[in-house]
Amino acid sequence: MAEDRELRVRTLLEAVRADGRTALTAPEGKVVADAYGIAVPGEELATDVDEAVAYAARFGGPVVMKIVSPDILHKTDAGGVVVGVEGAADVRVAFHRIVENARVYNAEAKIEGVQVQELLPKGTEVIVGAVTDPTFGKVVAFGLGGVLVEVLKDVTFRLAPVTADEALSMLDSIKAAEVLRGVRGQAGVDRWAVAEQIRRVSQLVAEFPEIAEVDLNPVIATPEGAVAADIRIILAEQQPPARKKYSRDEILTSMRRLMQPRSVAVIGASNEQGKIGNSVMRNLVDGGFAGEIHPVNPKADDILGRKAYKSVTDVPGEVDVAVFAIPAKFVAAALEEVGRKRIPNAVLIPSGFAETGEHELQAEIVAIGERYGIRLLGPNIYGYYSTWQDLCATFCTPYDVKGGVALTSQSGGIGMAILGFARTTKTGVSAIVGLGNKSDLDEDDLLTWFGEDPHTECIAMHLEDLKDGRAFVEAARNTVPKKPVVVLKAGRTAAGAKAAGSHTGALAGDDAVYDDILRQAGVIRAPGLNDMLEYARGLPVLPAPQGDNVVIITGAGGSGVLLSDAITDNGLTLMEIPPDLDEAFRRFIPPFGAAGNPVDITGGEPPSTYEATIRLGLEDPRIHALVLGYWHTIVTPPMVFAELTARVVAEFRERGIEKPVVASLAGDVEVEEACQYLYERGVVAYPYTTERPVAVLGAKYRWARAAGLLGSDGSGSGRLGGGS
Repeated sequence: MAEDRELRVRTLLEAVRADGRTALTAPEGKVVADAYGIAVPGEELATDVDEAVAYAARFGGPVVMKIVSPDILHKTDAGGVVVGVEGAADVRVAFHRIVENARVYNAEAKIEGVQVQELLPKGTEVIVGAVTDPTFGKVVAFGLGGVLVEVLKDVTFRLAPVTADEALSMLDSIKAAEVLRGVRGQAGVDRWAVAEQIRRVSQLVAEFPEIAEVDLNPVIATPEGAVAADIRIILAEQQPPARKKYSRDEILTSMRRLMQPRSVAVIGASNEQGKIGNSVMRNLVDGGFAGEIHPVNPKADDILGRKAYKSVTDVPGEVDVAVFAIPAKFVAAALEEVGRKRIPNAVLIPSGFAETGEHELQAEIVAIGERYGIRLLGPNIYGYYSTWQDLCATFCTPYDVKGGVALTSQSGGIGMAILGFARTTKTGVSAIVGLGNKSDLDEDDLLTWFGEDPHTECIAMHLEDLKDGRAFVEAARNTVPKKPVVVLKAGRTAAGAKAAGSHTGALAGDDAVYDDILRQAGVIRAPGLNDMLEYARGLPVLPAPQGDNVVIITGAGGSGVLLSDAITDNGLTLMEIPPDLDEAFRRFIPPFGAAGNPVDITGGEPPSTYEATIRLGLEDPRIHALVLGYWHTIVTPPMVFAELTARVVAEFRERGIEKPVVASLAGDVEVEEACQYLYERGVVAYPYTTERPVAVLGAKYRWARAAGLLGSDGSGSGRLGGGS
């Protein structure tokens, strides 16, 4: 059955290609739809007006009439669609008008006839489609349809093919999801019928990569079913070249030697200050790297007290990494020598490749790397840090605060911002890696490694694009259950799919596909650079939440309102305080304070009130996370608040009760020191902002859901360690 179906479609597509076309006509689209069980109305192709009258009479009711021409893709624009035609006289008038409009629209168009189609009952118009995304390949789309689809842009995307459950989930992922369930007494649509249209379209494009775009628009969804009123299929002009693939074991083997090398060669090492080769050598030597460091320079015998070699092939023993600090024009020849030496990794610092238009030069080094099995990091990068190895293979300033955060960037400037942030906030890092042009190694390679690296607890990545979106998604899905992945995707407003031939293609630009698919992969998407860095810093500090109930305890009513807004903005749930818990909180706050949620203890309360209410919040198992709002007073100074909060949180953690606690501190400059004190002791705290601590908490919750630690009802389904 499946073989017959594929043969039918394959034969049709080959015939369309042989005819020099990329767009299928409506009757050809129906052949494909029938083969894949995509529900479409009854229809016939009328080649003359008498046939049109006969077909309309056979359907026995109002019909839709549409021009059929391989040269007219957008039939409505050409005046080639008439809806609700009934009776022989009206059919004749409509037939002639459609053909005349088509000839005016395109005098050269080949007109095959007029499609006579059953008029579908009224229902909710949705769009089901698929498009070939340059990053993620085949993706399937669903949203509100009809003529306003490109205006409303209420569409969601998934990687194709999708399962039945994934297809069904798409119905709940659009803003108008309630419309599909039924509103104002109207019955909802047949959800399984709509989901089945999605699934079958996704199956079609997955099995036929040469199909570039598919549109079912509109699909008329009713309580009784879902039928596509129109189907549009466009073939690709050409297939993209296949990317070289590496197995997971191959990636881990090469990445282990890159991130945990025993021997490093610096090609272009120099004694001259101000040269990149000198900076790289100094950072390796002064950083305390315990492995072997081999300078390579044909004009020197000794560099920084170490024997220099004329060629990397002269270096004795095995070498794990070759760091390049020579001009771009010399890289290819030196890379050949690295290949002959069987060095598995090349770190290409030089610029002057694809980023400056030198695509052929970059293609040459990629070919050399593939020929010898060398993995290439870069070119056009600042290098990389592997702090647990005391390895600073970069020309930037050294950084040696070891910790659990791995940071990567596609841009050198962003890399330096990462470095400065890490230093200022004393963030412990496991690695900082520049990716530059990503001629070979990219985010999915690094994700695969950091997902297994015991020193890494959280991964944060700045990227401008992904070379292979599917490989990234696969790596992310393997990593997210173990540790959070934060992504800052630059270029959110870049227009895409300008030359799209379908509604789906036009909708698949402007970052929409990235946003949906990164979310589905479990990735936490940061809106800005500082957000990415703060998430990366804060997520390892907070324990995983065990449920949805968040309680605000605040000394200032105004902060409580702003914190409540932030809770909503970040998709968190303010707990509805039950009467017994409300009464328990009221025992500790003055009569003019306010229980409920937020719990407002008022600003003039002594440290004992803060401590008692925080203790209650940690003790009660129905509360899953605390948000603290502090207001600077002489009664409870900032460091007093910080010390008591840290002490209480530590006490409960020793008892095995670990809940995420974040704090917003409003006050004079002393609150800055108090926040640093709290942060170092496991409470994510910020001065002068109510938004930031809740945003970090929200990011932790998004990860916990993606990791499967929280069910959709908020109940914990497991736990991933304390502070991650």
